[in-house]
Amino acid sequence: MAGHSHWAGIKHKKAINDKKRGKVFSRLAKHVYIAVKEGGSPKPEDNPRLRLVLEKCRQANMPKDNIKRAIDKAMDAGVGYEEMTLEGYGAGGAAVIAECLTDNTNRTGPEVKKIFEKAGAKPGQPGCVSYMFQRKGLIQVSKEKTSEEHLFEIALEAGADDVVDQGDFFEVTCGVAEYMAVNEALETAGIETEQSDIQLIPDNNIDVDIESARKLMKLTEMLEEHDDVQNVYTNFDISEEVAAQLAAEAE
Repeated sequence: MAGHSHWAGIKHKKAINDKKRGKVFSRLAKHVYIAVKEGGSPKPEDNPRLRLVLEKCRQANMPKDNIKRAIDKAMDAGVGYEEMTLEGYGAGGAAVIAECLTDNTNRTGPEVKKIFEKAGAKPGQPGCVSYMFQRKGLIQVSKEKTSEEHLFEIALEAGADDVVDQGDFFEVTCGVAEYMAVNEALETAGIETEQSDIQLIPDNNIDVDIESARKLMKLTEMLEEHDDVQNVYTNFDISEEVAAQLAAEAE
């Protein structure tokens, strides 16, 4: 099992808090839309990706009417969103990727690039940093839900690559092809997950100082506040001392 990442712990706590934000329903609706489009079916029993998204909707207490509207929109051939990705460099040379889902790329592209620049980051050309990441399944399990040994046994038998101790929680990584099998194995074993998604994982992390960490966290926050930005990925990490200082500042 790999080592601890202090930035992963901060991201985890922030993600839990983000459930309280009003924009979460809008983002989930877009995820429902994409799941129906790519899965080819509005029925969760025939669409594993949609089934996972609907579980996220349930955890967020998303109204059923909102879900139905998103599914209906996906089934309407005349309506659609387009995926786009913007890449760049943040403080300390960290790689930053913003994945967007928009109905107007001519609007979203310039707006997201402006956020990069406003936060002191440099937007780059397509592919400038994405080669540093791999798309993998990422599943987070609270330490209160299971033991490390039990989780490790179930996850690896189902095809997971690794189980990482991230402080308050365990982080399971797996290939995209194994993602559904690992989720289903955990569900069958009665292991409740806090978060589960397919994400971009950096091949290597770079350590940054406190000032760069502040700027990168600000950039991440500004990007995530944009309605069309669905996911933000970066490859920076911080020391235990920097993590403690950031945590104190956030209180």
